Amino acid sequence: MTFSPQLMRAVETLQYRATVGEVATQAGLELNVAQNGLYNLAADAGGHLQVAETGDVVFEFPKNFRTILRNKYFKIRLQEWLDKTWRVVFFLIRISFGIALILSILLMTIAILALVTAASSQDNNNSSRRRSSSFNLPWLVWWGPNPFRVFSPNYYGPRRYGSATSLKNTTSNTEKGGMNFLEAVFSFLFGDGDPNPNLEERRWQTIGQVIQNNDGAVIAEQLSPYFDKLSPTEQTEESYMLPVLARFNGYPEVSPTGDLVYYFPELQVKAQERRQKSVPNYLEEQRWTFTLAPTGQKFLAIALGGVNLVLALMLGVLLQDSALVAELGGLVGLAQALYPILFAYAIAFLTVPLGRYFWLQRRNQTIENRNAQRQERAALLNTGEPELQQKLAYAQQFATQKILTAETITYGTDQDLLDQQLQGHDDLAKDWERRLEEGQ
Repeated sequence: MTFSPQLMRAVETLQYRATVGEVATQAGLELNVAQNGLYNLAADAGGHLQVAETGDVVFEFPKNFRTILRNKYFKIRLQEWLDKTWRVVFFLIRISFGIALILSILLMTIAILALVTAASSQDNNNSSRRRSSSFNLPWLVWWGPNPFRVFSPNYYGPRRYGSATSLKNTTSNTEKGGMNFLEAVFSFLFGDGDPNPNLEERRWQTIGQVIQNNDGAVIAEQLSPYFDKLSPTEQTEESYMLPVLARFNGYPEVSPTGDLVYYFPELQVKAQERRQKSVPNYLEEQRWTFTLAPTGQKFLAIALGGVNLVLALMLGVLLQDSALVAELGGLVGLAQALYPILFAYAIAFLTVPLGRYFWLQRRNQTIENRNAQRQERAALLNTGEPELQQKLAYAQQFATQKILTAETITYGTDQDLLDQQLQGHDDLAKDWERRLEEGQ
């Protein structure tokens, strides 16, 4: 048996006692789905049903219902173990790209040094100009007298990026962001995931909360800021309200002036008095960020990516001397065998983030347009137009709130049926005694 994580979180948030409408609103689930989920959860986790005089049902759960389910079902324990295992595996995947970058630089550096050293030993009787031309590397002069100073361990130290204080600040930023350099490499390459992973859940949670905040009766204009792009026809005919009616078992009503209002009886029932939750004026999507890595780590990743590409180009030239490569073997032979992968990784390390950057620009522009449209619809509610005020006033005729207190409960599965019958007889006897006393 599997249970919706949203439903279980909703039960906990609602303090383990709630109606179907409250859970559906809190979890962003369809009313029928929430109802079936609550029945199953109550049956398997030791929950109880309480029925009011009106026939409304309240679900009550023990605070340790998750432990009960975990002890009862091996599948749930297995799923929790798999979730923990996946977090570890995904962490290893994230840091593997940074490890691959460092190993690539180290391997190519060692191979290049070995090739240059071996070539120098073979041609030690020739002039430096002759050695340079034999390897077809005239551009090495650009690097100065020490062409391999880029491989110095201190090359990317304080001399290049500032004082020790700046390095300390970079480290503190890393700790603050909770991301080490190896994870920052993955973030630079692929970003940090969808910033709106639960957008639909958030949408329906907010819509349900707006309905509850208005005691179960709303007009379409109050919910339109939480939908995506709406055509003029959809806004005029209010067809976007159909999914809301289907999801929360709502009903439309027509005012004498021909306006539509909507009420939702099952969202008007609550297990206890609760404070209204504030909701945003419109559904705002978060922009995609290129990377959440600290600035220092981001620039270090770019610098190492550039070094990796330069090394790949240098190694490709040096590997043309197949006789020298065969003579050296070892790590040089390994570098030759892996060279297509090393070169492809060096190219992809810079081109993938570049392509992703332009893709994010277009995607964020689309998100901003949707947010702007929702904000415009939300602003219409504050204009005070007489037509809107008239619709809101009519909707208030259907607004109500029903609180299922302990006094309204007539039956509960947490009580023995015989106890309830005896309690009923006691209540009846007390009622007769009261009437007799009044008669006297």
